[in-house]
Amino acid sequence: MIAGRARVLGALALASLVAGGCARGCTSGRPPIHLNPSMDDQPKVRAQTASTFFYDGASMRQPVPGTVAIGGLKEDAAFFTGKGADGAFVATIPVTADEALLERGRQRYVIYCQPCHDARGDGKGILFTRGNVPTATFHQEKVLKYPDGQIFDVITNGMGLMPAYRWPIPPSDRWAIIAHVRELQRDRLARAAAAPAPEAPPPAPAPADTK
Repeated sequence: MIAGRARVLGALALASLVAGGCARGCTSGRPPIHLNPSMDDQPKVRAQTASTFFYDGASMRQPVPGTVAIGGLKEDAAFFTGKGADGAFVATIPVTADEALLERGRQRYVIYCQPCHDARGDGKGILFTRGNVPTATFHQEKVLKYPDGQIFDVITNGMGLMPAYRWPIPPSDRWAIIAHVRELQRDRLARAAAAPAPEAPPPAPAPADTK
């Protein structure tokens, strides 16, 4: 059986060589020889083409109702929205802030946040220095009091002049960025607490008695 198949394939190869008159690599003006053209000629549906078979005129079929795409089942509301079951912003990030997450957050921060908020989070990035565009600092009291979920919501949906980053930054990276921002804030507060208190100015001299 195997020997018979080998003889058939050999005969076909020899026939194609004789018909073409040239070995592999030569050019020819003749159409190519298809030993098995059925895959070219078989009936099939191409993407985004019309169809007279289906009632809606489209060849592509809609997913079955209730179909969830791979990775689209977002049951963890806190992770994907920054809000708990009660609709309030979560106080802390719902992931473990380990060294790997902090490094990932630093990298994503450099790409997406640093151009506007600068490396230290003071809001003195390129928009401010070149365009004088007011940019929020992460070290102001209002932002320091934001729950982590609220910062997640701002990254997701934008605020003021800041656009939404829901599409370029996936949820896991948004939380990583928040972890890095919190690290910047903690570092600033720690350095401020460790700084020596400024010396009190000397008392003003008493006015001279002119009497």
